[in-house]
Amino acid sequence: MELILRAYNLKLKHTFTISRESIDFQPSLIVELKSDGFSGFGEATSNPYYKTTVPVMMQDLEKIRPLIESTENETPEAFWTKIHPFLKEDMFALCALDLAYNDWYARKKGKKLYELWGYSPDKNPMTDYTIGIASIEKMVSKMKELPWPIYKIKLGTQEDIAIVKELRKHTDSIFRIDANCGWGVDETINNAIELKKLGVEFLEQPMKADNWEAHKEVYKHSVLPVIADESCIIEEDVAKCHNYFHGVNVKLVKCGGLTPGKRMIEEAKKLGLKTMVGCMTESTVGISAIAHLLPQLDYVDMDGALLLAQDIATGVTIKNGVISYSELNGTGVTLI
Repeated sequence: MELILRAYNLKLKHTFTISRESIDFQPSLIVELKSDGFSGFGEATSNPYYKTTVPVMMQDLEKIRPLIESTENETPEAFWTKIHPFLKEDMFALCALDLAYNDWYARKKGKKLYELWGYSPDKNPMTDYTIGIASIEKMVSKMKELPWPIYKIKLGTQEDIAIVKELRKHTDSIFRIDANCGWGVDETINNAIELKKLGVEFLEQPMKADNWEAHKEVYKHSVLPVIADESCIIEEDVAKCHNYFHGVNVKLVKCGGLTPGKRMIEEAKKLGLKTMVGCMTESTVGISAIAHLLPQLDYVDMDGALLLAQDIATGVTIKNGVISYSELNGTGVTLI
């Protein structure tokens, strides 16, 4: 098996701002695995909050190149288990590798990935489209630029309710709110009351990740469901979120790929938690991998490629929130 690493700097259509940072470019690593006439593709992006960079991911993968390239015909689960001890401190790199291996494995089997897993896409949820923090005028403009059935609105400012009130004047679409750890307990509980009146479906990670007492208080008193993001990183965190959140947002880069992501979703379902998968402004490479988990999800945030000025791949397509699969096997990705 041949390992090929490619670094990209993905340009965004607009400056993307959340409560803790603003970006115009998104560094990204694409992993390709080639063997037996098939190629599989995976992706992971850099992220300062998780102290992850593309050069570090590449270095960590180069260290185990012989181990990766000596792999033959193992299942994705066996491959992940073998590689995990060497990349447990770099789950982003592990994710890119795991996505590529799952893609390669399914292509070799002659199936789309969701078919290999036995999933039916008949009731797939629609994806939201994210409106990053900006002036109210700019946020309205971005919303009008792409009419969409569900918007995810980034908040964590001094005028959060005013922002949502103004956005609501321009659309009847569903709103979801992501404060990215920017609120406190009382702020969350009080904001939820106002936001519910404004047609908000749920709140995502309103408070700091490790403030479990605060999460418990909000879980008891919020009139809106609360979904964990930064509080749910790896597999062990799903059980921790039970009775502290109403659902979990699984990010493949944080947990180490599709293989553990599937297990997290299964665990969440057993615990009665709502299931969601989110993206990290990936290209269509990463987004196409997420799409194959859709049959297991209540919600999905997979608009990353739609935020790019120029994509680097083809694969799944998204129109008005509805995701359509590529005709190709695996995750369906082709690099442009």
